Amino acid sequence: MATKLTKNNSLLEQLQNKIYNYRNHVDYLEIRLEQSESTTISFYGLQLNTINSHFSLAGSIRACHKGGWSFVTFNNISELSNRIEEAISHAYLVGKKTTQLAPIQAIQDYVAVKFGRDPRGISLEEKRQLIEGYNQLLLNFDPRIQSTNVSYSDRFAITYFVNSIGSCIAQERLDVNGKFRAMTCGEGSLVKQGIKSISSRTDYNTLCNIDKQVIGAAEQAIRQLEAKPIKGGQYTVLLDPYLAGVFIHEAFGHLSEADSISENPQMEELLKLGKPIGTEKLNVIDDATIDGLNGSIKYDDEGVPGQRKYLVKNGVLTTHLHNRETSGKMREAPTGNARAINAMYPPIVRMTNTAIETGDRPVEEMIKDIDLGVYAIGSLGGQTNGEMFTFAAAEGYMIRNGKIAEAVSNVTLTGNVFQTLKDIEAIGNDSTYNSGSCGKAGQAPLPVSIGSPHLMIKNVVVGGH
Repeated sequence: MATKLTKNNSLLEQLQNKIYNYRNHVDYLEIRLEQSESTTISFYGLQLNTINSHFSLAGSIRACHKGGWSFVTFNNISELSNRIEEAISHAYLVGKKTTQLAPIQAIQDYVAVKFGRDPRGISLEEKRQLIEGYNQLLLNFDPRIQSTNVSYSDRFAITYFVNSIGSCIAQERLDVNGKFRAMTCGEGSLVKQGIKSISSRTDYNTLCNIDKQVIGAAEQAIRQLEAKPIKGGQYTVLLDPYLAGVFIHEAFGHLSEADSISENPQMEELLKLGKPIGTEKLNVIDDATIDGLNGSIKYDDEGVPGQRKYLVKNGVLTTHLHNRETSGKMREAPTGNARAINAMYPPIVRMTNTAIETGDRPVEEMIKDIDLGVYAIGSLGGQTNGEMFTFAAAEGYMIRNGKIAEAVSNVTLTGNVFQTLKDIEAIGNDSTYNSGSCGKAGQAPLPVSIGSPHLMIKNVVVGGH
């Protein structure tokens, strides 16, 4: 039977003793042990699709010897010595070069959640009734709403981390999420949908009494029924804060992650620090220190403090995102961006809260400056390929003679990220952060946040039909 971790039991001391006994066998050694409790409930249309609660206790060991890494998981504390020895032997098999890890300070800390209403004290039935009520709201909103996909999830975890340099960190984390999708069919059986997501790091009550926000998903889907396909072409485009945040995260943020740079000379030259890559108005940050956001962390999964850093300052590339290895190899300062979705996965270079900083232009002025353009709102997803991107907006409107005009559908934006950053003509004064999740290297969903004000960009290729 799994042993439950608390703030005061002896498991943490046991992990420290294990590390101490093996610390000189390899260049670097760490143990992460995570206890988690989670609930998931989902509806698809009228059907209750999923309802479950889950408790787990699991961990992992990473060892590095002569530049060679090994990763071993475990779920039984009694086997910890065997698993450590297994990790060490694997590291010896692959290590052929030199270990290059940026030096960091040893840290000892316990990071607790500041609870509002703790979801662990709420019955599964009450949670089901809450999410079922929101699902029914969407289904009843309009007879043209043909289906829904509504889900609730909460997860509380304590992760214990110890390493061979003397760090000993315990971090609590709570995530409460509600996702609301309403779907209907337009002409030619094309599915039109509206999506809303609401989350909290501290309080179950964030998902209570949110009828207006939930109904917004149905309203968005119905608006799309009346939209006509846009005529493809090159336009000045106004991005709302959500789509602008998705753009900077997907198209630029992932390029800033140094594990895709450190072993690729072409990318290293393309993303050389000090290189102008956008308009002088542009400032892009990755900030793990903002209280309460989805991507905020006090320490990353290598025990490096979370930080606020400029990726781009006044249009110039200033920082790459690092784990300790890429930081050591590239001889740049650690940034606290080694993250894993849970203790069963190795930490890799990931974003936290990535955003374009606020500018000085009211959105009303930007609209007035556009004779013919497109207002692109929200995101239905997209893809990137190196420096090229394609994104689909959730909603779109034509802008004619400085005014918002008719609704349009099938709005897709395509371009080169670096040219697009240079083509930003105005940055709004209305910055907003939105919660999201990110996938990379088979690790998803990782909690992140995206932020931006409205952006006005010239010469954007907009696809349509």
